Amino acid sequence: MYWTEAPKRIWQYNPEMKIIIILRNPVERAFSHWNMERDRNKDKLTFWDAIQQERERCRETLPFQHRVFSYVDRGFYSQQLRSIRHYFSEKQTLILKNEDLRYNPINTLRRVTDFLEIDAFHHIEVTSVHHRPYITYMTSKEKDYLICIYMDEIKILEKMLCWDCSDWLA
Repeated sequence: MYWTEAPKRIWQYNPEMKIIIILRNPVERAFSHWNMERDRNKDKLTFWDAIQQERERCRETLPFQHRVFSYVDRGFYSQQLRSIRHYFSEKQTLILKNEDLRYNPINTLRRVTDFLEIDAFHHIEVTSVHHRPYITYMTSKEKDYLICIYMDEIKILEKMLCWDCSDWLA
C-alpha cells in the first residue's frame, strides 16, 4: 500500500480484487523497519540519526518512495488508504489492526474468512512469525519524537476507520 502506483496496478490487474490491510502502530513499525534494515546491513546509522536524516536520504529516489530508508514515511497510512479506496470500495477492503491479529487471532482470522467468503479455519495454531530480537531499544526521546510526528495522523485514522488508537499514542 506504500507504493504509489501499486493500487492502480492491482486494480488494472483485477478490479474485483479484495484487499486485506493490517495496520501496525506506526511508531513501532518505524523502529521494526529500521531494525530489519540494520540487521541486513543496509543501514549503519543509529535509529535517531536515521529518522532525523530520512528526508535527505530518501531524496535520491524521488519522485518514488525509498525502499530502505522510509521508516517514518511509511507510517502515514491515511493517504495510502485513500489511494486504495480510490480504486477499491470499502466492501473490497478489510482493514485490521496488527494488535487484533496478535492478541485475538481467532476472531481476527474469522473476520478475514468472512470477508473472503470462505469457510472458517478449523484449527489455528497461534505462532509468532517475523519476530526478531532487537539489540537495542527505542529511547523515550525517539518514541516521543515519533508520537509527536504521528499524532495528527493517528487522529485522522481514528476518524477514518472508527478506531480507538489511543494505545498508539501511549
